[in-house]
Amino acid sequence: MICAIVLAAGQSKRMGAQKLLLPWGGTTIIGHIVDQLLHSTLNRVVVVTGCDKTSVTTELVDQSVTFSHNPQYRSDMLSSVRCGIRALPPDCQTALVALGDQPMIDTPLIDHLIAAFAATDKQILIPLHQGQRGHPLLFSRCYFDEILTRFDDVGLRGLLRAHPQDILELKVSTPSVLADIDRPEDYQRERDFFDCSQ
Repeated sequence: MICAIVLAAGQSKRMGAQKLLLPWGGTTIIGHIVDQLLHSTLNRVVVVTGCDKTSVTTELVDQSVTFSHNPQYRSDMLSSVRCGIRALPPDCQTALVALGDQPMIDTPLIDHLIAAFAATDKQILIPLHQGQRGHPLLFSRCYFDEILTRFDDVGLRGLLRAHPQDILELKVSTPSVLADIDRPEDYQRERDFFDCSQ
């Protein structure tokens, strides 16, 4: 079983408003990325909430997702990843960590990453665009306990540094793996690009 952990706990300080709830393609940013994940070959989607928990869960109330609340959402991203791991079903063998503010990630890309992970003997997969590592990343269940107990100061970068021999860097043609939305200008740029591509 392959499950997604969607990180949707942030405070959106640089945006000045909750970016996950901004309009995107007839829905919202978080609504769109969750829809893309649900239409992929993933088996389960866990959404980790934090700041604006009620608004985010309300936005996704009709989606077939599991929610996990991170009470330490003011902390780092690793705390949300850990909440997501704890909410995964016991038979989940692989986790895909997706950013809730990366709506240009689409179903074909997600399925491509999943297929590549299934075809390799590596235990970690990172998409690579023009030499830069991006998201979503996938990792095997064998690292769940390690992530829950280590890397407090460095997050998932610590996992990558600890196991470089286990990483598959998968080259992808789309820059979407690098493009998240932090500021109003990011949102406008990515939304204009998305609207033009439809």
